[in-house]
Amino acid sequence: MQLAKVIGTVVATTKYEGLEGIKFLVVQPLTKQQQPIGEPVVAADATAQAGPGELVFIVGSREAAQAMPIPFVPVDHAIVGIVDDVDLVKE
Repeated sequence: MQLAKVIGTVVATTKYEGLEGIKFLVVQPLTKQQQPIGEPVVAADATAQAGPGELVFIVGSREAAQAMPIPFVPVDHAIVGIVDDVDLVKE
């Protein structure tokens, strides 16, 4: 799992069978310190509740496909949780 911030939405007029009704959001992967890392990616919203500006957990590859309501649909990334708060302990 990786932290990410939702930075946009995607509108798809045609979707693969099994992805009807699933939101696609553009997310920016983040480090533990919430700094951007890498390029933004499109993630399917398995929570059905995420929106722009929210901090979320994303998974990729096989885990993303398994997280969807209909397992093993063709997705590369999925949002699996919405983060309420992050508290880092510095040692």
